[in-house]
Amino acid sequence: MVRFNIFVMRAVLGAVFAVVLSRIFHPEFNIAYVAAFAVLLVGMAYGLEYWRNKKSKKG
Repeated sequence: MVRFNIFVMRAVLGAVFAVVLSRIFHPEFNIAYVAAFAVLLVGMAYGLEYWRNKKSKKG
């Protein structure tokens, strides 16, 4: 359940940041581009978590 809560928080924050950043820098973007950017942000969060955990277990 904790992992699901973390996913929900990351998804909401990813969507919020995607909307804000896309509206600031490219207001002409379609909602599909904003959604893809949100997915990219959430994916990067999980990738960085994996990388951090891999690095901490190594040393």
